[in-house]
Amino acid sequence: MRLVIKIAGALLESPETVQKIARQIGELARAGNEMLVIHGGGKIFTVTLERMGISSHFVNGLRVTGRETRDAAVMVFAGLLNKRLAGAISLAGQSAIGISASDGACFLAEPMQVGECEGSLGFVGYLTEVNVDFLRSLWRAKIVPVASCLGLGSDGELYNINADHMAAAAAEFIQADRLIFLTDVAGVLDGEKVLRAVRSGEIEDLIRRHKVSGGMILKLEAAKRALTGGVDEVHIVGGTIPRSLFTAANGSRRLGTRVLPTIHAAPRIAQGAAR
Repeated sequence: MRLVIKIAGALLESPETVQKIARQIGELARAGNEMLVIHGGGKIFTVTLERMGISSHFVNGLRVTGRETRDAAVMVFAGLLNKRLAGAISLAGQSAIGISASDGACFLAEPMQVGECEGSLGFVGYLTEVNVDFLRSLWRAKIVPVASCLGLGSDGELYNINADHMAAAAAEFIQADRLIFLTDVAGVLDGEKVLRAVRSGEIEDLIRRHKVSGGMILKLEAAKRALTGGVDEVHIVGGTIPRSLFTAANGSRRLGTRVLPTIHAAPRIAQGAAR
């Protein structure tokens, strides 16, 4: 099975949580699954910017990223957090390698546009291409790729990509069977209750009625995109719950939230042109 696993940055703040997730990734890899791990790191990134005296501004939930902010993003995402996670997986007995956009041009991006003001977000981009052959070479070597949320532009610049959006787009490009969002909450919540299933057609209503907010909106929108793009299943589960990743990867509905298509998902588009 081919899996994309997106790990929330908040989960990377706890060494114990990182180790538990790493052991589950190792177990899934040794069972023969091909995995692409993508991680965020928003909170740690914000703290780092504060220490550097760089203020943060947001437009539609996306951080405006000037050159100085972008350079800090590369340090935090492709450096500290990426290597911390890849190292934990390797120490758990499963070879892993931390990669970012520049490595084999594995993730390409274009600048994101807000309204008609192209470039108004600075070095914020969206994923346009995945070097699938590069990832396959790692899977054949029994190595788990761990990717930071960056994309390489045609101008040679690195662009910051929202990790939820990147995970959904990457899942579509690599024709993943399952996309799993590991979060710092138990799933999509309605008050204290975890919604076990949410259909794509219900997402706008949940947002309108303020049942979901903040980062969960981005996850649900990303989940909808992945399902539309041909990914078979999307799960949103709490990363601190014991063996939640392993359980979700095996298709269980006992934990977290499963996002379902409103109608049958569109057939996969052949990605033969994807690098």
